Amino acid sequence: MRAQPPFTMCFRVKFYPTDPAALKEEITRYLVFLQIKRDLYHGRLLCKTSDAALLAAYILQAEIGDYDPGKHPEGYSSKFQFFPKHSEKLERKIAEIHKSELSGQTPATSELNFLRKAQTLETYGVDPHPCKDVSGNAAFLAFTPFGFVVLQGNKRVHFIKWNEVTKMKFEGKTFYLYVSQKEEKKIVLTYFAPTPEACKHLWKCGIENQAFYKLEKSSQVRTVSSSNLFFKGSRFRYSGRVAKEVMESSAKIKREPPEIHRAGLVPSRSCPSITHGPRLSSVPRTRRRAVHISIMEGLESLRDSAHSTPVRSASHGDAFAGPGRSGRAGAGPPGAEGEGELRALCPGAGGLGPAQAQQVNKFVLSVLRLLLVTVGLLFVLLLLLIVLTESDLDTAFFRDIRQTPEFEQFHYQYFCPLRRWFACKLRAVVNLLIDT
Repeated sequence: MRAQPPFTMCFRVKFYPTDPAALKEEITRYLVFLQIKRDLYHGRLLCKTSDAALLAAYILQAEIGDYDPGKHPEGYSSKFQFFPKHSEKLERKIAEIHKSELSGQTPATSELNFLRKAQTLETYGVDPHPCKDVSGNAAFLAFTPFGFVVLQGNKRVHFIKWNEVTKMKFEGKTFYLYVSQKEEKKIVLTYFAPTPEACKHLWKCGIENQAFYKLEKSSQVRTVSSSNLFFKGSRFRYSGRVAKEVMESSAKIKREPPEIHRAGLVPSRSCPSITHGPRLSSVPRTRRRAVHISIMEGLESLRDSAHSTPVRSASHGDAFAGPGRSGRAGAGPPGAEGEGELRALCPGAGGLGPAQAQQVNKFVLSVLRLLLVTVGLLFVLLLLLIVLTESDLDTAFFRDIRQTPEFEQFHYQYFCPLRRWFACKLRAVVNLLIDT
């Protein structure tokens, strides 16, 4: 990191709980609440207008408490921004729910109700990766607690449960997903990532999510390879506990509940907490338009959000998304806390030389590997031909080969002496073993 300290480190949720209400400790639920609130602001958590109003009202209740006419004048909900864009009508709906339906709820209750509602949405827990399908159409691939999702525009075009995914692999920029559904129906979904680095990261995220949510025990985790016949490819093994083990361990926690300082957190630059003072919407009221949250900018708004996929090669300066990470770190826009698994808000390090040298080394190793495989195949074919021609198979093809002068010369001048030499060595080894 070339910037000077102090460094700001940001964290985000890597694996979303399948049932947030099952989390035992309130502090854990609160941290998940912060993450999903960030997802809602960044446009990851898409929903209908009615659902969006209820979620925003839960946030208001959790952070400012019950409605008080003396403290909350008309239009107070417009001082806070819960979504990338929203209309005056939606603001009035948020305030109406907050006034009439949520009075008396404690912050913990409001946060829990928020999590329960968010869990029911199709894009809950989505970590989007921009790709293109075989027709060249833009799409977002995402891994959720429940399975693999493909989103196009504002619609979910594919949802595949984790137990239906049989294999994931990648070759260069191409990502393959092998699916086995009911009635022995097998399909292969093919998508193209922006760069080979992004495709490899997508593959690793898929392996991690499937292992975490599908397996019963971490001892069942196996090393996964993307190799084929001629190239070694990449190998990856998920490390850590799986979801079931985490929940079982959580249920056994015996300690005093940690104290939660809801108002003492560092304010976010990309998604301000209303606890730290109001902030006017970035969209002028005169230009606002009634936008249905489910089609609000579609998923294209995710390109400007805290996106996790490293779509930029280390040897290229022009990228259309943030820096990469190992895992699901957030990489937000300028001035944004991506709430990443672990990311410093400072310029990235690394020059062109090491990256280019690494690419050259990979190319040389691939050529050498191909050469060795070719030589090995030729040697095996030669041995097979010798065995067949020296055998007792009396077919027209082998009979014609045995009668050629070249074969007779090879047989008497090379093969027979070599066979006698091997036989002599073998007898010597056998006699040595018998004597000892």
